[in-house]
Parts: sequence; structure tokens; C-alpha cells
Amino acid sequence: MQLSVVSDHCCSFETLLSVGSNYGRSFIYLHPMEHISWNDFEKIDIRTGTIVQAEPFEGTRKPAYKLQVDFGAELGVKRSSAQITKHYNPLDLVGRQVVAVVNFPPKQIANFFSECLVLGVYDAHNDVVLLQPAHPVDNGKKIG
Repeated sequence: MQLSVVSDHCCSFETLLSVGSNYGRSFIYLHPMEHISWNDFEKIDIRTGTIVQAEPFEGTRKPAYKLQVDFGAELGVKRSSAQITKHYNPLDLVGRQVVAVVNFPPKQIANFFSECLVLGVYDAHNDVVLLQPAHPVDNGKKIG
């Protein structure tokens, strides 16, 4: 049996089931992501920062690094856990500028509290590639 994923608005779920049975396929209909308002977006505090420390995060289910990211005088240094081991090693991360969400509440991961979410994009293998400014900017600059 072939499994197909449908992610557009081409037809109803019932139609997909009907088409799927006609062609011997099973379909999964994925609903589009929910829209947010401009006010919702403005609640997200996304800033630039520079990684000042990176080390392997031992004892996690998935390979990860513990990061310390400097967001400048206003926010200071925040800690983050990042599953970015496929494309980066700790020595190459230090000094790299990143983009992160800085207003999530702390999240406990094993014995570590992550204070920000460093942003990246998933590549074709589902590994994270970090987002970063195209040119050096001051730490703590707001993304907008």
C-alpha cells in the first residue's frame, strides 16, 4: 500500500478517502498551520546574540549542546540546549552570531534549564541549520 501526504486545500477528507480507495492508496490530510494575529507575533521577542560557550550535553536522548549566548547589556547571557550536532562542533560555535526567542519561560531539560530558543531551519535530513544575520550586528538587536 502506498501512503500519500496531502498538505494543500485540494479537497475534503472524505474525497481523499474515496480517491484513496479507488487507487489503492491511503491518504493523510494535513491541516494548514493556524494563522496568528500581528499582535501574537509582536509577543515573540526574537533577538540576535553571540555564542560565548558551547559544550556537549551529556545524558540526553538526542545529541545536543549546552550553549551560552550573549544577548548584550539589556538581556545578558542566556543558556540554551540545541540539537545541532550534525552540522556544528562546539569549537566552531563559539563566536557565531545566532537568532533566538528570548521570552519563553525557562524549560528544564534533564539537569539543565534552557532560557532561550536558538532558531534554525531543518535541512533535507531533518538536521538543524542555524539562522544567523547575514552581516555582524550588535548583540540583543530585536528581529522584526
